Amino acid sequence: MSSAPQGMSGLFRNRFVQAILLSGLFLQIGIWVRNFSVLLFVMDQTGGDSFAVSMISVAEFAPIFIFSFIGGTFADRWKPKRTMVWCDILSAISVFAVLLTLVFATWKAVFFATLVSAILSQFSQPSGMRLFKIHVPAELIQAGMSIYQTMFALFMVLGPILGTFVYQHYGIQVAIAIMGVAFLLSAAVLMFLPPDRVINEEDKPATKLGEEMAAGFRYVLSKKVLSTLGGCFLSAGLALGLIQPLGVFLVTERLGLPKENIQWLMTANGVAMIIGGGLAMGLSKKFAPQTMLIIGMVVSAIGMVITGLSTSLWVTLMAQFISGLVLPAIQIGINTMILSNTDESYVGRVNGILNPLFMGGMVVTMSLAGWLKEMFHIVAMYEAAAVLFVIGVIVMLPLYRKEVRQTGSAGEAS
Repeated sequence: MSSAPQGMSGLFRNRFVQAILLSGLFLQIGIWVRNFSVLLFVMDQTGGDSFAVSMISVAEFAPIFIFSFIGGTFADRWKPKRTMVWCDILSAISVFAVLLTLVFATWKAVFFATLVSAILSQFSQPSGMRLFKIHVPAELIQAGMSIYQTMFALFMVLGPILGTFVYQHYGIQVAIAIMGVAFLLSAAVLMFLPPDRVINEEDKPATKLGEEMAAGFRYVLSKKVLSTLGGCFLSAGLALGLIQPLGVFLVTERLGLPKENIQWLMTANGVAMIIGGGLAMGLSKKFAPQTMLIIGMVVSAIGMVITGLSTSLWVTLMAQFISGLVLPAIQIGINTMILSNTDESYVGRVNGILNPLFMGGMVVTMSLAGWLKEMFHIVAMYEAAAVLFVIGVIVMLPLYRKEVRQTGSAGEAS
């Protein structure tokens, strides 16, 4: 009966978990101050020019397509701790360079800070996943992911407030300085991690980068769990991209309210994510990751249906709360399944293949969302997104049935 608490306390005593959570805290501060201070600064400098604002999103998301798989491949080649530390240091250097540029040259350099840190994160993030695989016992990976995702959920609510406060009270130069210090503090914390394992280069076969990339694709295709997750990623990305740009129209057209009321929908979703992260942490020992993923996607689909049909603010807020409540379960289920079913030497490449599938699907439907909205009613858009989530659930069902059969066989054997 006491194994779960002992396991959780053991998780918090784990030196890696302590370091990675504190590092993640500093990174989240830096990232959210960057996102909102740069956004507000660019809007002030350009008078709200839509092209300039859209270029911020390009600087944030384009590296995921261009560098995700390359970064994942190098993350599998390089020592993970050293990779993460150097990525944070280089991010800090680029930020301070931009700070000098702002003082002596042009404001447009802020795009460079966003682009460089976004590129480096494509090398750092898969290295962090590798460290999770190395240093966290297999039975505690899901609980560890729960804590990590809860921190992300917390910053989904607090991050915009923090970034806006820093910019409005102290300006862009202080905001950029805070970003640089946050990256340096993250690097300093990571120095306390256990040293990287020393690999005898003579025992490691010499391979070219292209060969390692090809091996990554073969590995994902050869693993039923990973290729199935790829289909689920694509379906979820298509669904979320379809409704991502429509929130403001939901408020103005379906609810008949001023566009500023979208903040209440975002707040309900963000608060629910924090609560959902805590619930997922407690339930992670009781449910298999594929069960958490399927439950999360089914409930999200229901939330999308209700959101699209609702003409009442309170009903829409409830639907947004429900969707936010299960989002951590989806993220935890996915990350746990990736780590549990991937050899350490392939973690970076698997992440580099699966993440662009999600982002690619999302960007495709985001780019079509405005055009589709003109052709179809906004309700149809939300129902279509729900259908895409259900398709993702159907794709995952074989893994769920396999897990149920294995659990039943284990129960009979005992």
